[in-house]
Amino acid sequence: MTQAPVFLIGFMGAGKTTLGRALEARLPGWRYIDLDEEVERHAAMSVAKIFAVHGEGAFRKMERRALAEAVECGEQLIVGCGGGTPCFFDNMEFMNTHGVTILLQARNSTLLRRLVEAQAQRPKLNGLTPDEISQFITASLAEREQWYSQARHRFPADRLETPAEIEASCRLFIRKFISGA
Repeated sequence: MTQAPVFLIGFMGAGKTTLGRALEARLPGWRYIDLDEEVERHAAMSVAKIFAVHGEGAFRKMERRALAEAVECGEQLIVGCGGGTPCFFDNMEFMNTHGVTILLQARNSTLLRRLVEAQAQRPKLNGLTPDEISQFITASLAEREQWYSQARHRFPADRLETPAEIEASCRLFIRKFISGA
């Protein structure tokens, strides 16, 4: 069984949190952490408030610290990274050096549906029409491709909707990436 942290990367709405929490429930001894939640816990404020009060640069530094702390803890971790985490500092190189990077890939139509459904929880998407969200997805994925393409592995993330799909996705993920589990 792999001892290195598993880093789930991908665009917002790809299913990093859904898959990460489901894997944690099925893998004894493994813990899931959401990098944004770790930053919020350390800063004692929401990501949105960090951006508003301190700016994105401060958030990205906090995120980088949380990433390093996750590696240092020595636990068997599944780390759900923010969609932009790989794109700053040397984060992608750091994750590839210290763990296993897996890009969760969902079709743009899946991302659009998920993001429209959760638009209220996504400050960047407030006030956007579905067409504007679709354009945002396409443009952002193109910008992030240079970092996302550095992931060591890819995993299909379109089937994370129902309990049966989540279960099947977890079984496939464990078989492919968590050998011996």
